[in-house]
Amino acid sequence: MIWKSIVGKLWLMIIGLMALILILISVFVGRSIDTSLVDLPQSKLNLQSLANELSVSVERYGFDEQYIKTVNELLRSQQAEMMIVDPNLSTVSESSNPDLFDYKVKDLFLEPELKKVFLGGESVFSALEEEEDIISIAAPVYNMQSNKIYAALILVQSVDSLKQANDVKKSLIYAAVIGFLLTIFLAFFLSSRLTQPLIRMKKAADLISVGHYKMRVANEAELQDEIGQLARAFNMMAEKLDETIKALNQEKEHLKSVIRSMIDAVLTIDANGEVVLANPQGRQLLKDWYEIQWNEWKPMFENQIPEPLYELFEQVVQGATELSSVLHVKSNTWSVVMTPLYSEDQLRGVVAVLRNVTEQYKLEKLRKDFVANVSHELRTPLSMLQGYSEALLDDMVETVEERRELAQVILDESLRMGRLVRDLLDLARMEAGHLEMSFKVVDVSQLMTRVHRKFTVAAKENAVQIQLQMNDDSLKLIHADEDRLEQVLTNLLDNALRYSQAGKYIYIRASHAEYKDFPAVQFEVEDQGEGIPNEDLPYVFDRFYKADKARTRGESKGTGLGLSIVKNIILAHGGFVNVSSTVGQGTTFTYLIPNDFTEIEKNNM
Repeated sequence: MIWKSIVGKLWLMIIGLMALILILISVFVGRSIDTSLVDLPQSKLNLQSLANELSVSVERYGFDEQYIKTVNELLRSQQAEMMIVDPNLSTVSESSNPDLFDYKVKDLFLEPELKKVFLGGESVFSALEEEEDIISIAAPVYNMQSNKIYAALILVQSVDSLKQANDVKKSLIYAAVIGFLLTIFLAFFLSSRLTQPLIRMKKAADLISVGHYKMRVANEAELQDEIGQLARAFNMMAEKLDETIKALNQEKEHLKSVIRSMIDAVLTIDANGEVVLANPQGRQLLKDWYEIQWNEWKPMFENQIPEPLYELFEQVVQGATELSSVLHVKSNTWSVVMTPLYSEDQLRGVVAVLRNVTEQYKLEKLRKDFVANVSHELRTPLSMLQGYSEALLDDMVETVEERRELAQVILDESLRMGRLVRDLLDLARMEAGHLEMSFKVVDVSQLMTRVHRKFTVAAKENAVQIQLQMNDDSLKLIHADEDRLEQVLTNLLDNALRYSQAGKYIYIRASHAEYKDFPAVQFEVEDQGEGIPNEDLPYVFDRFYKADKARTRGESKGTGLGLSIVKNIILAHGGFVNVSSTVGQGTTFTYLIPNDFTEIEKNNM
């Protein structure tokens, strides 16, 4: 593991370099010491050769005291001393250098060793020298005349220089070891000191990599070398990175806010067909669509693309181009725009934007139906006006009565077109919120009585009876438009009378009620006509509902806008309207008008 660390590498490099230098110095100095100082074996050989030469000179000069003194003076420079011993092992000449050598013969040699010299005539080194700091050798001295050994010459030499050399070598070894240990310590200290900023930068880089973009290298200003420059460059890079990440996060949050605030559903789908991202509207859409049973199609995995989008998704992936489509899911209509997403020229998914265009679709259909219905409603009276006018102009009628009859038809059709235009204008104003209302206190009893009286004659002509049922003659509305409420009752009674057969009854009622916990008046208009099929009930308040309906009998003078006007007037009063019907038994319109709808509006604020 140490080779994976720059500290370890630098540490080992310094230690290896210093160890090599110390080894080379030790070898060089050791060899220099060995070269400058004679070692022990060589010293013995030299001492033996000197002892043999001196024994010959002593044999020549005898035991002359002055001679021995002179020789010792010469030997002193080499830290050596000469002594003469007779066969009785008595010292003939004592040491002249007691400060250097204070030895006796028995301190230097064992008796058997000296006897070898006297008996065998050979030089002998002392066996006691190993425990001392000297080298001593005994050489025989011959009588030149008799050629017999009559004395032994003992040379003693100090080996302090050799000891000093050994001490120097030992000191050198100690110094090398101490130097090596100091090198280890200094190498670790220096490497740690040099690499500490690098370690801090590594830790800072690790923290930045996990999202701590505020991290900086400390004390970088104190370093003036290349590492300090690197640390400053690192901090500058981290600062720029932090600014870039902040900018990206701001853009990301801005984009998220825009997508979240969109009314459209936004889905991001990868190349495998898995939804990886969706805004709140998209998640709700996925939840709703996943709950729908699409025949036998089921998601193969979680967050799989919904079945309605699958075909368009395949086309976008295969064609690598933006496509749009309109989807009809249950009762809703969706406009879909799907765009491919690329990453380095490789398709990685698509983005789908879905907008609920149900209302626009309905409005477009309503517009088309409106144009068709208005055209249909106007075509008949216009055709009749044109035909009868041409008949009058061409003198196709002969009598005054026929002319009067044609003129009456033209007048009736003109009035019918006038009512249609007036109703259309009223309805447009109501839906645009520009309907003029005159709110005041309304006596419900008087209103009901007046409307009942107005339709009594028409009811008798059709052999239909209208009955007014009121439990309380004191019913009042505090904040209502009497004329508009009369228009509601008139339209409902007109429809009831038009679709009721002879001998049937029509009931109009008014009573106390509550609406949203506030006092209200409940109105009912019930007939015994043919009734309305259940599948048509949701559409009775649409414009021109009566057109092409089988229950419209005869040549009705209605415009098909009455119930739409009724609903808008009731809503303008803050009320509620409902219709119930049974085919063959009749229809009942029920609506509630609050006494003062302004109180309800204040409560909802």
